[in-house]
Amino acid sequence: MSETKRADGTGTKETTGKPEAQGSSNSGGRIGGNSGTLEANTVASKGEHPIRNIQDHALIGNLKTAAVISLDGSIESMCIPYFDSPSVFARIVDADKGGHFSITPTFNFRTKQMYKPNSNVLTTKFLNDTGIGLLTDFLVPSEASKEMGHGKSIDWLIRKVDVIRGKVPWRVECAPAFNYCRDKHETKIVSDDTVLGDHHNEKALFTSSDMCLDLRYYVDTHDEDVPGPSISLDITDMSDRGLLGPAITSEFELEEGQCVIFIMRQYVDQTKNYKSPAHAEAAKPSQEKADQMNVDMETLLAGVTQLRPDGDPIINRDLLKGLRTHTVNFWQRWIAKSKYKGRWREAVHRSALTLKMLVFEETGAIVAAPTFSLPEHIGGERNWDYRFTWVRDTAFTLYALIRLGFTEEAEAYMNFVLARLKDRNSDGSLQIVYTIHGGKDLPEEELPHLAGHKRSRPVRIGNGAVDHLQLDIYGELMDAIYLAQKWSKPLSWESWVAVRQVVDYVCTQVDKPDLSIWEVRGKERNFVYSKVMMWVAIDRGLRLAEKRNLPCPNRAKWFETRDHLYEEIQTKGWNAEKGFYCQSYENTEVLDSAVLIMPLVFFTSAADPRFESTLLHILKTPERGGLTANNSVFRYDFEKADDGMNSEEGAFSLCTLWAIEALTRVGAYGKPEYLKRAVNMFEDFLGYANHVQLMSEEISRGGEGLGNTPQGFSHVQLISSAYNLDRVLEGNYRP
Repeated sequence: MSETKRADGTGTKETTGKPEAQGSSNSGGRIGGNSGTLEANTVASKGEHPIRNIQDHALIGNLKTAAVISLDGSIESMCIPYFDSPSVFARIVDADKGGHFSITPTFNFRTKQMYKPNSNVLTTKFLNDTGIGLLTDFLVPSEASKEMGHGKSIDWLIRKVDVIRGKVPWRVECAPAFNYCRDKHETKIVSDDTVLGDHHNEKALFTSSDMCLDLRYYVDTHDEDVPGPSISLDITDMSDRGLLGPAITSEFELEEGQCVIFIMRQYVDQTKNYKSPAHAEAAKPSQEKADQMNVDMETLLAGVTQLRPDGDPIINRDLLKGLRTHTVNFWQRWIAKSKYKGRWREAVHRSALTLKMLVFEETGAIVAAPTFSLPEHIGGERNWDYRFTWVRDTAFTLYALIRLGFTEEAEAYMNFVLARLKDRNSDGSLQIVYTIHGGKDLPEEELPHLAGHKRSRPVRIGNGAVDHLQLDIYGELMDAIYLAQKWSKPLSWESWVAVRQVVDYVCTQVDKPDLSIWEVRGKERNFVYSKVMMWVAIDRGLRLAEKRNLPCPNRAKWFETRDHLYEEIQTKGWNAEKGFYCQSYENTEVLDSAVLIMPLVFFTSAADPRFESTLLHILKTPERGGLTANNSVFRYDFEKADDGMNSEEGAFSLCTLWAIEALTRVGAYGKPEYLKRAVNMFEDFLGYANHVQLMSEEISRGGEGLGNTPQGFSHVQLISSAYNLDRVLEGNYRP
């Protein structure tokens, strides 16, 4: 069994390499908060690769897609070219045939993984008595490459392998599995004409029916006295694992001062500007050619680069160093704009950097998570695809971005949402979820050929919730529009007309049951959360009309419907005998932590005795009828609430943070014991972040991260909870 240790306050994680194969386990056991020991339970694949826990991964991104990287240097999940494209690497959901790109020492090692300060450039350090290796991973954002003068963005995955001390033997495996491991591919090794130098270089091409990727490398040294390393690529058959095409492998040894940089990208056909590949190779610049032409190398390089296809520059030391430097600078400049100066700056800024990685810059949409089908319970069936953007997330995300001062991202996201508002369905309704390009087609599909993470099936892509009736989304939408109006740019007349129509539509839906925030796969009900959020939708419409003096022909109807909803919720949504707001009008005995939203959206005051009583019920342990265990809050008791699923789940990060913010708001009314509990719960929650402070959707009873990760909603609410805790602790919050 591998052992993983987290160092106090360093934001790093250590793990032993080459762990023994173990049987399936539901969770690892975390001891303590900011430090402790985690046993990384593993399941062996046919290739003897251990399956890391969900939490044992970091993320890199470039605002188009993202890559999930394990503690031992393997890319376990990546879709190319966009977040919602078919996967190329997906070993996290099938250890044998999902596809991976690993760079790992062949000796036993311990690792420390962390981000470079204030950036999303990831480093993984491999430690052994005989040597220390360093792997640096990043995806190049468009802005970083454009700053270097490239008209077309260089969307490269770059993996730099260094040796800090001694000698380190490495093994590289690049084994793509195109289209969720459904498409066959060919692999070949060809001459690489893009790498500057007098020596001959190779590159690998992986070609499927719809895509071609190329993998190349650049050898370098940090000391002129150290010779360059020798690298070769080999084609390796891995069909015994279920892969549908050959992999590329390479084994080599590096000594201190030597490095190899691997570059993966979508293939650019270099022969377009040349008669043949041989001509392209012959045109590669070298010092010998520069001497023959009596020009300096820089002049020759500039001339040859102009002849090459856009986005396919000659690879040299300066280019690769520049891309790395500009990528680090891109992230550091961005986070430097943050206005947050509070107590939890490190956690808040890491959440902001993570949230930024989930932005799709082309449209401004933000994905819920960059992964698909990671289980909410190991071995269970609650496995969903989160690579889309939900209307529900809008208000919470905008609030977090605006509070931190990131108005550019907030405006881009709001523009994306307003565009969806103008493209409503014929009956006036909105879809609950869209593709990152704004599309409405998200067919849900099960992939029975994939084994699932630790055998958690089925593996799903797409999302069937797209057709659900979830009436709460109009509350989140209208709250977002109200926030944008208040803190960002005013609504246009066309947008206000669309907003009026949305509120009119909500007024016709208030008596209907739905499937609500938890997207249950069971029967529609009159969920209290949805009723509250429909009240919010109408309330924000009225506030907008009043503050901007905007015409509102149906103002009287809005007032009447809003007031009716409020009284109905207080009557039908309140269990007087138990003393709590219930899950639905039909299930008055079921407690649901979604009702914690009430004071956060100003439906009720946090000091209201009814809400305080509900909060206290939720904070009880499950054994005493509550929803809280070890300071982590569950959504509801799945045994009492029929949600159409048959498996368990972990505590919900979002619900835990809602409880923290609710405690904070109650504490602001002269109740310091609530505020103290809020601080303790928040500190505990931060302890459940992984080694690089990423938050998953859920937390198991044993402390393991579950569900798709990192989840944007969790990071958004972390920012909100920290912001409001700071305000109350500083005495700047007025209830």
